[in-house]
Amino acid sequence: MSGKYGGYMGRVVLYDLSTQTAEEYPWTDEDRELWIGGKIMAAKILNDNLTGKEKAFSEENLIVISTGPLTGTGAPSSSRFNMSTLSPQTGFIASSNCGGRFGYYLKKAGIDALIIKGRCEKPSWLEIDNGKFTLHEAGDLWGMKTGEAQEALRKKVEEEKKRPVKMGQLVIGPAGENLVKYSAVVSDERVSGRAGVGAVYGWKNLKGITAAGTKSAPVTDPEKTKAWCKKWFKYLRNHPLTGEQLPKLGTAALVSQMQKIGILSTKNYNYGQYEDYEKVSGEAIAEKYNLVNKGCLTCPIKCARTVEVEGKAVKGPELETLGLLGGGIMNCDLPMIFKWNYELDELGLDTISAASTLAWAMEANEKGLWKNGLEFGKTDNVSKTFEDIAYRRGIGDELAEGSRRLSEKYGGKEFAIHAKGLELAAYEPRRAVGQGLGYAVSNRGGCHLNGGYLVIMEGLGLHTDPQTPKAKADLTMMFQDLMEMISATGQCLFTSYAFFPGFLITKPKGVIATICNKVVPHAGWAIRLINKHPEIACIHLPVFHHTKMMGYALGMPMTFGKYLKTGERGYNLERYVNSKFGVSEKDDALPKRLTDVPQDPKDPSTKVPLAEMKKTYYEARGWDEKGIPTEKTLKKLGIIP
Repeated sequence: MSGKYGGYMGRVVLYDLSTQTAEEYPWTDEDRELWIGGKIMAAKILNDNLTGKEKAFSEENLIVISTGPLTGTGAPSSSRFNMSTLSPQTGFIASSNCGGRFGYYLKKAGIDALIIKGRCEKPSWLEIDNGKFTLHEAGDLWGMKTGEAQEALRKKVEEEKKRPVKMGQLVIGPAGENLVKYSAVVSDERVSGRAGVGAVYGWKNLKGITAAGTKSAPVTDPEKTKAWCKKWFKYLRNHPLTGEQLPKLGTAALVSQMQKIGILSTKNYNYGQYEDYEKVSGEAIAEKYNLVNKGCLTCPIKCARTVEVEGKAVKGPELETLGLLGGGIMNCDLPMIFKWNYELDELGLDTISAASTLAWAMEANEKGLWKNGLEFGKTDNVSKTFEDIAYRRGIGDELAEGSRRLSEKYGGKEFAIHAKGLELAAYEPRRAVGQGLGYAVSNRGGCHLNGGYLVIMEGLGLHTDPQTPKAKADLTMMFQDLMEMISATGQCLFTSYAFFPGFLITKPKGVIATICNKVVPHAGWAIRLINKHPEIACIHLPVFHHTKMMGYALGMPMTFGKYLKTGERGYNLERYVNSKFGVSEKDDALPKRLTDVPQDPKDPSTKVPLAEMKKTYYEARGWDEKGIPTEKTLKKLGIIP
């Protein structure tokens, strides 16, 4: 163990593809305490190296692959890793989180984070073996889809070692090679999908990375760590969301719930309910198609579905894919969604942006703005369209740019459903206005998770008034900061689902739940107080196991308040980096369909009152009227001296 904290391997490496050299990147115990790991660590590295003049497709742009300190400690759902870079899709930071095994094996190789700069002279792949770096030619891999490429990389490593090798892999598909703006990076069957990280790999001529090693993450107090993990696993398995809903139906369980409360994106967000939703629901998958449940390493939840596509058992679609390739394009053929989901992963395309861009094109065709042959409810040309996008053929070359750029060319900006150029997830926000605020102010664009996922308060967990703007700004800030920190530690955000006591979920009409739902909109002042002065929350919450785990495994004292403040530091740091690239209040926006047009023409409240909430949010965050963190805020958080 390097330094005084457990959990860390003690090594951050900067690898230059242009010179094929690796050097140590300084990272101290003070850095570990302030910036933790994951996306917060990556934001710090980007802040220290980017000036605001760089382009996504440039040798100066960095890719930061960072693990969390809890990865490898046995903590629940702690195998995730983060990739941050300058996004070709938004022009701001892309922070893309992923499961798979790569983060775990990067730490097994003795590395907490890998920073990549430069550009390979020709297609290449990078091998990491117990901290040793070797850049190999990848001409024979270029053009391969993601599954084939991973198999080929494994074969190459094992043939060299003359034995089976436990390893993690990252690869891009044809979409990344052809610089599709929303191309992804794939690890096993898990996808680092959002904001075009795959295109940065493609521009750098980097087909993939493998990592293997024999090292183990140290922990400060092994006995207490093991005992706490056991208790935490039990808590997650007994919680109605993480122990019942997600294991039973996966994220697809939300299709029916979203339909019920009117937030299921339908026909490119024209509506919030889809008549045939039952045919593309989690219940339909469980009843007819699910082969087995799967989960990432150290995950007790096992939310992944396994389905059959063309005789092969593959990963099933998540909620966003079901919603956007179901009602989003007016399609109720569930096996067809399975097929598209598999094809998109193999091509290396983000399913959310691909589906939403397709829906925009269908509506543009319907309105006569762009005659492209794509129609709502017509599915026979969708597979070919996705392939054309990945290879930039025909209309696919234009679709590869995403809905924002298409709407700037053809018109239809009011129904290009994105924020900062990143297409929204399947949660229609006009009946969950806090979620709408989160989409708009999210650092990486239209992301439901980076936006704070306030929809869990607005009908998918608790049932606070989904239309009121009251307290939504302060809640959004708190949830964003909590989720920022959970990501930084290397854990899945689903561990935060258990933050709400189970009885609030199982007895939504009970006395306590009813009081809670009615009080929350009037408690903005109390939430603001904690957000402004998190040090007052110098406690451990029984429903939030994360803080004690930090103490036992890392030896890093952590109260709920300190945990919250560290997340706040990370969130503001990303915003500060984005400000170098010109982010401002005008970018914290949603399309007019969501802010100006009521979902229910008879109910004017069914739209997102963004301007009102955004002003309150800026005040809560300590940002100026342009949406930039003030000098006072930056100093308070230690971002600037």
